[in-house]
Amino acid sequence: MTDFGIWTSNAMIQAKAGASANATAKAISATDVYVLDVEAYVNVYTGYNWSDAYGTGTSLNADVQGILHDVTSALCAMYVIQWDMSGFTSRAEAQTMLDVLYDAAQKGLKELKEVAKRDFINKA
Repeated sequence: MTDFGIWTSNAMIQAKAGASANATAKAISATDVYVLDVEAYVNVYTGYNWSDAYGTGTSLNADVQGILHDVTSALCAMYVIQWDMSGFTSRAEAQTMLDVLYDAAQKGLKELKEVAKRDFINKA
């Protein structure tokens, strides 16, 4: 099966969701359902088309792509975890994972939304 994400891979999502996340929920067939929606959300929220900036011909340098990977894989991993929390040792463990991922995504979105940071990322 192929990853549908433009800059987010299933491996990134699985890593963020953790070993306790449901195997079906973190399979490519499941994450492909929402990965493009999450990437589109990042584009709209930040007011910039990162999909085009990441694409062939105008590729972002590898040293600055990590923020896009971090934000979108965190948001996608949240979908994986909430899909089925039964694999975690407790609901509190799953909730802590969700809280950490949410915090990481919000910090990254804030940075991506700032024009000065966007300009830096594009020129790096």
